[in-house]
Amino acid sequence: MALLLDEVADFEDFFPSMITRLGTEGFICELCNGFRLLMDCEKGLITFESLKRNSFLLGLNDMMDDEIVCMLSEGDLDGDGALNQMEFCILMVRLSPGLMEGSPQWMMEDLYV
Repeated sequence: MALLLDEVADFEDFFPSMITRLGTEGFICELCNGFRLLMDCEKGLITFESLKRNSFLLGLNDMMDDEIVCMLSEGDLDGDGALNQMEFCILMVRLSPGLMEGSPQWMMEDLYV
């Protein structure tokens, strides 16, 4: 998904402060809530159709079909054309500049204990 330079400059990464406020478990719970909000309830996946239908929830009402396909393919680790909950959570963490800077200690300490 191509972003314009001024769109990148306006991006504010709330994930680090969410982790501080909610803790790791609460943050993961919020990511899972976001997944459920965007998923196709019958398939249990975020599909092209479900993301297109729910893109307004993200404030992305004017997303083009190729941008939706790009977004899905960015996180689609198993190649099925959709995102399962784990793929969605991984993608969200990867797209957070604040979480990707340095060593994500919170993941190692909290998620794998």
